[in-house]
Amino acid sequence: MSKHQKRLSVPKSWPVERKTATFTVKAGAGPHGEAGVPLLVLLRDVLGYVDSKKEARYALEQGSVLVNGQRPGDERRPIGMFDILAFPERDEYYRVFPGEGGRLALTAIAADAADSKLGKVIGKQHVGGGDVQLSLHDGSTLLTDDESVACKDSVVVDNESTEIVAHFPYEEGALVTAVDGTHAGEIGEIDEITVTAGSGANTVTVTQEDGEGFETVEEYVVVIDEKFTGGVSDE
Repeated sequence: MSKHQKRLSVPKSWPVERKTATFTVKAGAGPHGEAGVPLLVLLRDVLGYVDSKKEARYALEQGSVLVNGQRPGDERRPIGMFDILAFPERDEYYRVFPGEGGRLALTAIAADAADSKLGKVIGKQHVGGGDVQLSLHDGSTLLTDDESVACKDSVVVDNESTEIVAHFPYEEGALVTAVDGTHAGEIGEIDEITVTAGSGANTVTVTQEDGEGFETVEEYVVVIDEKFTGGVSDE
C-alpha cells in the first residue's frame, strides 16, 4: 500500500497547501480516522522543525516529541483535534485546535496545560463491574464511575492516569467551539438547542461577545473550557 497521499485529495482539516506539489505523506493507522494529520506534516510543513522523514524519525527516537504525553513510534501517526504536542527540549507546548475553514491549527499553551487532553463524548455504555465506558471523538475509550457524564459532553483526561479531571456538560450557556461547517474555529456560548423532530439534525444557536453569533448543526460544536480560548499564560 502506498505511503503517499495526493495533496488535492487530502481532508480539508489538513494544514497543507494543495497545489505546491503532487504528493504528501499518508497518515498511518491510529486515532482520528481519515481526518488525522500525519505528525510529519506538522513537524515539517507547519512548524519547520525537520526537513525530512529521516530527521523526524530521529527526533522521535530521541524523545524530542511527545503526543498526549507519550512518545510516538511513527512519524505518520495521525494527529487530530485537541491532541497535545510537546517539545520538552524547546519548552514548547501546543494544542491542536480547529481553525478558520476547519483547518487544524496549533495553539501555544502553558506546560501545565499539556498534561491533559480534552475529548468530546460520542458514545456511552455500561460494562461489567458497574463502570461506564465512554467513547471519545478520537476513537479512544475510557472507564469511569461518573454517571453524570453524557453524550455530547466534554471531558478532560489526564495523560498519565487516563482519569477524568474535568467535565463540561453540553447545555445552554456552555462555551463551545465549532469544529466543522461554515463557522469552524469560532467560539461562543450556546444560547439555544433546538431539537428537530424526525431524522433531521438538531441545531444550536451560539452567541458571541461581538454580537454576531451563528447557528450550526449540533454535531459541529464541542464544549470547551475558557482556558482553551487563549494562548500561553503570563503567570
